[in-house]
Amino acid sequence: MGYPKFDTPEEEVKRWLNHIALICVSEEFQSLKRELESLYVKSNLDNVRITAFQDALYAFLAQEDDEDCRYQSHSC
Repeated sequence: MGYPKFDTPEEEVKRWLNHIALICVSEEFQSLKRELESLYVKSNLDNVRITAFQDALYAFLAQEDDEDCRYQSHSC
């Protein structure tokens, strides 16, 4: 799906936001976020909930980018 650009049409931004929302409500995302929160609490990190959310979302988006890259071309 790629990363949004500041000059993207409104509809593309809406589709991107909808995609992120669907990721965030998925059980897989919630499970990873909870697991990261647990690890981060044990590590005494600041802003555990925010950091876990960000890291989980980044992991899902990076995984999708990697899968898209492999699907489109073997050269990525």
